[in-house]
Amino acid sequence: MNRRKRRSQLDTIDEINMTPLMDLTFLLLIIFMIATPLLEYSIDVSPPEMNADKIEDKPSETINLLANGRINYKGRIVSRDELLMILGNLKATAPKTVLFLRADGDIPYRKVIELMKEIKNSGFSDISLITTAETK
Repeated sequence: MNRRKRRSQLDTIDEINMTPLMDLTFLLLIIFMIATPLLEYSIDVSPPEMNADKIEDKPSETINLLANGRINYKGRIVSRDELLMILGNLKATAPKTVLFLRADGDIPYRKVIELMKEIKNSGFSDISLITTAETK
């Protein structure tokens, strides 16, 4: 007698197909790689308004950084070395002087920070940036 073995559909599946699982894994990886850098730009940052408290009546000096990169101190153009020498003398004679740095809006941020670093290295720690009030 000839016996026939019946095969069901489940007998043909003897292992899990990994291809759809790998496709899904790579798809999720790509989505997170694209979405993660965008999260940095979606943070809502509201800068403070330009209305500051009244400036105390302390001895102060203003340093101007012009659009062409030159430094104006007390109405005359000075080099960085001259400015550092002047500030060294000022620190020796009036150590509590507050310095205000006014830079042109077109100056790269890097140049403003470099000048602030040089001023700080000359001994002054109280340095303020001057901005103009925005019109609403």
